[in-house]
Amino acid sequence: MKILAVCGFGVGSSMVLKMTLEKVVMELGLNADVKNTDIASAKAEEADVYFTSAELKPDIEFSTSKPVYAIKRYMDKNEVLQAMNDFLAHRGEK
Repeated sequence: MKILAVCGFGVGSSMVLKMTLEKVVMELGLNADVKNTDIASAKAEEADVYFTSAELKPDIEFSTSKPVYAIKRYMDKNEVLQAMNDFLAHRGEK
């Protein structure tokens, strides 16, 4: 599974979100590649699921048919875990 953490420039906040996503992936025992990137690259790159801010979510949703989750607190493992569990439930993995 390919997971993208997306922010405006692909450096600061997406790296923080990526680190939280990696913790969640490890905790759930998922086989996943987690990558951080900027919004322009994310729109051109196919992933199974995208995690980003509420501000960028509509822009990414316009570019893909894959699920996009808005995260408010990038360092909040529980919030990210809840979003990941929602994704897995809709995908039929949990």
